[in-house]
Amino acid sequence: MNAAALRLLNQQLVAPQYSDPAEVVSYMGAIQAQEYRMMRWAVTMRTRKPSAKAFKEAFDSGRIIRLHLMRGTWQLVAAEDYWMMTDLCAPKAISVTKGWMSSNKISIPDEEYLRIRDILAQTAADRGSATKEDFARALAERDIRMDDHRLSYHIRMSEFTGTLCSGDLLPMKATYALTENKVGGKPALEDRDTTLMRFARKYFQSRQPATLEDFVWWSGLNISDCRKGIALLGDTLHLERHKGRDFYLTDDCRTRGFRKGQYLLIPPYDEYLIGYKSRDIALPPEHQHRAHNNRGIFQPIIARDGIICGNWSPYRDGCQVDFFEDGANPEEVQEAWQKYRKYRLR
Repeated sequence: MNAAALRLLNQQLVAPQYSDPAEVVSYMGAIQAQEYRMMRWAVTMRTRKPSAKAFKEAFDSGRIIRLHLMRGTWQLVAAEDYWMMTDLCAPKAISVTKGWMSSNKISIPDEEYLRIRDILAQTAADRGSATKEDFARALAERDIRMDDHRLSYHIRMSEFTGTLCSGDLLPMKATYALTENKVGGKPALEDRDTTLMRFARKYFQSRQPATLEDFVWWSGLNISDCRKGIALLGDTLHLERHKGRDFYLTDDCRTRGFRKGQYLLIPPYDEYLIGYKSRDIALPPEHQHRAHNNRGIFQPIIARDGIICGNWSPYRDGCQVDFFEDGANPEEVQEAWQKYRKYRLR
């Protein structure tokens, strides 16, 4: 089994099947969106013709939503999956976030949560798309002042409860909208088992081959929920042993379309690494520090045939690369760089 090639295909990083950025996000289930500018490339590089304009249109129309969700971090989800994802993942995310608050000696009473949430919601409703600075001003007008850290927790909790989500896409700064206006009201949801099954299906179809431990890491759910999601998929999943580990694959796993010698310019926090605990499939352990550190900071990386072999600079005018694997040819990266340049112009 060429696990790296299969991951490239099923993550839509080679031979992509979709043209619409929102369809990519729906297929992936969720896409890490830690870096506000580079999340756009993470989505569009998985389309047939990457376009920054197409991403903005999908984002501003509310078909792609950005919010804090799994593991208490930023993700992109499709509007059609928003309430399903929130209902399933928010309880654990709230618990994780309250743990962070406790370690930082921050305590917010329930009464404060509710009062501030109402103000944030009203501000977002009034402005359509509100920035963090808009929220701070709205609070100051009511003689409420708090440091940036505390306000960030209030915004995050309002995302977890389905009150706030992303507003319009600005070049550098996140905005927030009232979820009811951007996505619509909360519909009647499926039973939890059906939701778990759909959630597991989205993960394995888009990240296979992947292990149980990979799914637990990515989802942020407890291991019993992850095992149940896998069990609910039944015979649509099968196991293959690879390098001493059991990997799950779907029966319709993509296997055609991979070609050798292809370079990819992958953004920081991309699902190609962050979607797994078994990153050694693509990232030689001796080079791990070049891709991410132990504090969860991820770098822009270059993959050749699915193996991480260098770093690149997304914000430079020219193609600047730094290889740490032998045999790499900087001139052969130009095709990938031109694809990235065209994306920024479209």
